[in-house]
Amino acid sequence: MTTDRPLWSYKDIAAHIRVQPDTVRSYRKHGLLPPPDQVEGGKPYWYADTIRAWVASRPGNRGRRIE
Repeated sequence: MTTDRPLWSYKDIAAHIRVQPDTVRSYRKHGLLPPPDQVEGGKPYWYADTIRAWVASRPGNRGRRIE
């Protein structure tokens, strides 16, 4: 993985949105996650900015801020 822009795994995304990693996998399975920015060794990874934008646009977000 590159070090200049952090890539997030399911576990990182789950911690960010406060759910279990299996929930994030389910989101991807049902087409709710954006496509991965990179796939390494068959595992998907997303840039943190990609996930932050996705979180901000999720239905029910109501403008709350997750850090």
